[in-house]
Amino acid sequence: MGLLRSASVFSALTLVSRVFGLIRDQIIAIIFGAGAGLDAFWVAFKIPNFMRRLFAEGAFSQGFVPVLGEYKVRQGDAAVRDLIGKVAGSLALVVLLITLVSIVVLPWLILHFGPRVITNQHKLVLTAGMLVLTLPYILFISLTSLAGGVLNTYKRFAIPAFTPVFLNLCMIAAAIWLAPLMPPGNQVKALAWGVLAAGIVQLGFQLPFLARMGLLIWPRWGFNDPGVQRIMRLMGPAILGSMVVQINLMVDLLVAYVVLPDGSVSWLTYSDRLVEFPLGVFGIAISTVILPSLSQHHVQTDGHEFAKTLDWGIRWALLIALPATAGLVMLAGPLMTTLFNYGAFKAHDVLMSQMSLLAYASGLLAFIMIKVLAPAFYSRQDTRTPVRIAVVAMLSNIVLILVLVIPWVQLELPAPHAGLAMATSLSAYGNAIMLFLTLRRQGVYHSMPGWGCFLRQLAGALAMMLAVLIFAVPGLSHWLAWSAGHRALMLLVWVGVCAATYFAGLYLFGFRLGAFRAQHS
Repeated sequence: MGLLRSASVFSALTLVSRVFGLIRDQIIAIIFGAGAGLDAFWVAFKIPNFMRRLFAEGAFSQGFVPVLGEYKVRQGDAAVRDLIGKVAGSLALVVLLITLVSIVVLPWLILHFGPRVITNQHKLVLTAGMLVLTLPYILFISLTSLAGGVLNTYKRFAIPAFTPVFLNLCMIAAAIWLAPLMPPGNQVKALAWGVLAAGIVQLGFQLPFLARMGLLIWPRWGFNDPGVQRIMRLMGPAILGSMVVQINLMVDLLVAYVVLPDGSVSWLTYSDRLVEFPLGVFGIAISTVILPSLSQHHVQTDGHEFAKTLDWGIRWALLIALPATAGLVMLAGPLMTTLFNYGAFKAHDVLMSQMSLLAYASGLLAFIMIKVLAPAFYSRQDTRTPVRIAVVAMLSNIVLILVLVIPWVQLELPAPHAGLAMATSLSAYGNAIMLFLTLRRQGVYHSMPGWGCFLRQLAGALAMMLAVLIFAVPGLSHWLAWSAGHRALMLLVWVGVCAATYFAGLYLFGFRLGAFRAQHS
């Protein structure tokens, strides 16, 4: 019940953030369309975002949260405060150095080597200029993630879940009010200013909550502290693993930026945003709330409760991911039309984004399962095994790009960016399967009773929902012809009908939420 309540709170507030994220992307699509200028911004934003995931939400969280949880259980509040202060000082120094070096080096690399592969000089200049503004985001969001890790360890999940709303609000404000004030041809730079402001605002939002808990500690040098050194040792393999993931994403980004037609980065970004919606609302929520519990069960050497908690996460992931996948795949065109087909975002952009959404959505189950399974390793302070698996997944993704995308481009077939998205989804399935089989082989996870009945209930409900999606939802040509209000109304109606059909199917086939919650919580 505690896990479900925490996951529900995290999901609800993450839903608020994702809704604002969709509004943000709608506004950006209407104002800027999907061209070279916006491609330049997405590159300038994704590079610090990759580094954020590497140093903040990735390796750092995986090393910090289990050690902090252990200090909380075994050593008390004074030791926790001392650790937080030393970790904050060490992290801030390292990330500050990385940020300064990146600001000097990355724009120079783009301007120096970019003309050799990209003829659009304005696109390169825009990218380099916006990187100078977006790279400081790494420092602020890394400290924000540290604060969020502390709050999550103390099961204050609501504040970190709500914090990303401010990124969306700052970017919306920049697009609406700052962009018209920028020089012609450089209006998209307003979004980079919005990212910089968002980093400062998000950190400032979380600090008062830490202060109320008595955990707002002044950062200080701490590289010689045993706790900091343990975190660094755990971060070593985790950094390598996160680096592998980020290299994987960077390969995708560079292929789209350099090899594929203008607009490809934007099409992939918009479709990825829709997949990130259920991934963030449900997958990351489950992952976030089970990590402290798994860490606690590991410290207490309670293997049965550890496996039971992980089993709980897997079942809830399937319960949510399967209908979400079906909905995104079957409603890909209507979703893109309703959300983005206005202003500078034309029907061609809808069709191209639909193709990449179909490919990304097919991998949603794998993306969510990776989020749920990975904490079973990090909670036991095993950061090496996920690294080995991530390396295999990265290599498979590169091979799939060579097999799917390059021939697609050479043959001049339409929508080669969809092949890039499909390669990402297929490699994610390989990653998830390897994680699951490793946990079974290690004896860490064993299934709880009732799986056969649970899967039959899921299959029956999903079949009913797919019947509605296939035979009742109008075709894309209707959606393109409808007005904005009619599109929105029809999308709400059909999403509601599909959700009601799915849950009615679950009930019809014998699924009872109360009994499921009592048995598996």
